[in-house]
Amino acid sequence: MKCLTVLTSVLTLFTALIMSVSQTQACPFCVATTQTFTEEIASMDAVVFAKLVKLPPPIKPGTQLAEGEEIPRAKFQVVTIVKGKELVKPAQSIEAIYFGEAKVGTTFLVMAVDPPKLMWSTPLEISKTTQDYILKLDSLPKDPVARLEFFQKYLENEDEELARDSYDEFANSPYDVVKALKSRMEHAQLIVWIQDAEVPASRRRLYLTMLGVCGSEKDLPMLEELLSSSDRKKKAGLDALIGCYLTLKGPDGLKLIEDLFIRNKKSEYADTYAAVMALRFHGTESDVIPRERILVSMRYMLERPQLADLVIPDLARWEDWSQIDRMVKLFKDADEETSWVRVPVINYLRQCPLPKAKNQIKALEKIDPAAVKRANTFFPFGPTNSGRGDTKTPKSSSFDKPTKATFVSAPAIDISVVSEVTPEESSTAGTSSTDTVEDTAIPATPSLMPSPRMEQALLPAAKDNLEESQQETNLWYALGVPFLAGLGLLFVQWRIMSGSGT
Repeated sequence: MKCLTVLTSVLTLFTALIMSVSQTQACPFCVATTQTFTEEIASMDAVVFAKLVKLPPPIKPGTQLAEGEEIPRAKFQVVTIVKGKELVKPAQSIEAIYFGEAKVGTTFLVMAVDPPKLMWSTPLEISKTTQDYILKLDSLPKDPVARLEFFQKYLENEDEELARDSYDEFANSPYDVVKALKSRMEHAQLIVWIQDAEVPASRRRLYLTMLGVCGSEKDLPMLEELLSSSDRKKKAGLDALIGCYLTLKGPDGLKLIEDLFIRNKKSEYADTYAAVMALRFHGTESDVIPRERILVSMRYMLERPQLADLVIPDLARWEDWSQIDRMVKLFKDADEETSWVRVPVINYLRQCPLPKAKNQIKALEKIDPAAVKRANTFFPFGPTNSGRGDTKTPKSSSFDKPTKATFVSAPAIDISVVSEVTPEESSTAGTSSTDTVEDTAIPATPSLMPSPRMEQALLPAAKDNLEESQQETNLWYALGVPFLAGLGLLFVQWRIMSGSGT
């Protein structure tokens, strides 16, 4: 179990490091749910609209294909060539794997790779509205703000494909670009979406982020009502809700956040985590609240030993060395339920330049040498610094380097589920709470795989081609593969040192 806890903590940190890179250019509190149509089309060799001509013969349940036998394919006729006019002819007949029961004549989006013998994906049924939308993508202006203005028109479109795609375009956009759209944002519409309990939490985060850009003090009563609500749906996307509130309220808004989520020991883990994420954003990317005031709020978390590890890396990153004595006390007072706090404490002291910190490490090592060994083994270089212009590390363009997740870690957190988990259980799991799905107190990590449309659609050869293409341009792959290999070696090393390998 200890081994699992340690590994979970390491993976949580790695997720944070990856997030710090991937989110450098992303809209804060947002995460793309899938590849956009623009990204998918760019990765394909041919893209067409095609109408269904003939369904494949049905396959009876339990039927096994003979060796070398291919899955029956549906027949389609090309109607419009979106991309690849040199590879596809008008009215050309194509075949693709399709298991649906659409009517003959229905129009589909079909993509292909690997010319000259194109490998066609499983078709996606699309409406006339979606067809028009896709055809406009190639002619959109290069100016990123003008592009977002186009996609803004399709947010919460009745066609879910367009609603999701337009959201993903915003989620992928730099925060500065989102802010540049301020004068063209539809404030009244944003309020309606934010108050709509049926709007997905991921998209609600975007609308709260946008409200933080174009809103005013007049929006504060509404936001305060949502923050104080006991209705989980009203607090969906809480990290972005807090971030928006503090953006509009300023330093005076911190007291409410502290009372509700930081100092309140009855606050549920997911809510407190969301508050920490919002504070981290403001401490790194916003000048609305002085860093010194945010640190005051962060320090309150040290009064909650079971959750203190959420903020210790931030205190070190922002070079707050005033908490050495409290760190030592946390280490000494740690029991079986809070023992995970010891490694972050050691890392804080390791990064601290004061001689007092180095002396304390030697003293604490006598109490728990294993914790010090874990800190040195899994974090040999110590925690990294990052800040808002007053540190040596350059400021990112949008969002700080979380010690995990967005706001936008791995799967998003479903607050309704987390609410049933005790702080002890949550922290033991690595304090990242990345186990469930919709409303996240953290940003969800960008997908490493093709979109659901393509993931289900591509034939093996085509999938391999797409994944290979993504690997060449996606830093996740560049960092993830060597990390996982190294993690395996570190795990073996840990077992040897701990004696658990025998």
